[in-house]
Amino acid sequence: MTEHKGKRQAVSRVIGSNDDSPVGKHRGNFRFNTISALALGVFLGIGFGLQSAVMTLPESEVVAQIAAGVLSGAVLLFILPYWPMVIALVAVTWATLPVLFDVDLQLLAGVISIGFLLSPGLEVISQWDKIVVLRLGKFHKVRGPGLLLLFPLLDAVAGYVDTRIRATDFSAEMSLTRDTVPVNIDALAFWMIWDAERAILEVQDFKEAVTLSAQTALRASIGANDLSTLLSERDRLGDEIKQIVDAKTNPWGISILSVEFKEILIPKELEDALSRQAQASRERNSRIILSSAEVEIAKNFTKAADDYRDDPVALQLRAMNMIYEGIRNKGGLVLVPASALENMNLGTVLGAKVYSDSSAANPTIGTADAGPQSTE
Repeated sequence: MTEHKGKRQAVSRVIGSNDDSPVGKHRGNFRFNTISALALGVFLGIGFGLQSAVMTLPESEVVAQIAAGVLSGAVLLFILPYWPMVIALVAVTWATLPVLFDVDLQLLAGVISIGFLLSPGLEVISQWDKIVVLRLGKFHKVRGPGLLLLFPLLDAVAGYVDTRIRATDFSAEMSLTRDTVPVNIDALAFWMIWDAERAILEVQDFKEAVTLSAQTALRASIGANDLSTLLSERDRLGDEIKQIVDAKTNPWGISILSVEFKEILIPKELEDALSRQAQASRERNSRIILSSAEVEIAKNFTKAADDYRDDPVALQLRAMNMIYEGIRNKGGLVLVPASALENMNLGTVLGAKVYSDSSAANPTIGTADAGPQSTE
């Protein structure tokens, strides 16, 4: 049981590995990614260009130090993507550039500060993703695929939602059926999110809610059905669980596509008992079939006896044919009681048979024989 549970948990981790939980659990209100780093580099280049257009740039060593400082800020935002870190980097920019260097770098500091503020809000959304955006804590919009720009400090990402069909495994361990049989059932639910706003704003963790709802419905279905029903009507029970869970998750913008049973495990002792029961049932069916065949054979024998009763010659021929077939097929001797041979009257029967065949072939045989006898 422990090994089975560990395997089930491992599968659950693999299937449910998508990171689509609310952002506050794992990261800040933005994701500083490659697009953000490129945007920050563009702002740095624009700053140097404007600075050189207004006044002479400082020495190349100073330019390299400034670029290294901005790059270090980008690395920090990769590690700690939070708005307080952005504000701290802006403060450090204004505390160093206009103060530490002899050249007036306020214009460069301003452009770099704008880059630090805007670059974290840039993100490319994948085709299958939806992003729920809040503005000043209130729902603002749901953004689909493409380039996303968040206003600094005003906008926040409430959640990233994967709208593709996903699979979640769930189980009911040691649940009792209606006939008090403990079973362990592993099932699989296929579902998808069709309304990202509801999925993020109506429920705290929609993935866990779907899993727990499906598990509760599965336990209820187990308790309402016998073991034989669970084993033979999986599709029907899966449809019932699907309807129950879908009615609960539909207000959250989630649709349950199907629920399928993966395996049903019962105690080892019960498996042996069911195996013996199945063997006994098959033995009973075979005996019933055999007895039915005996009845049909007896009826045919009765009918044959009625036919032979009025035709002893046919009975004798049948007996002779059975003896002949036995000798031909087995290639040995056949012991027949003397009384049976007397009853068969083999010589008379064979003679009558030959005479009958000869008379049918040559009708003049009987007439030729009768002429001389009448003359005498």
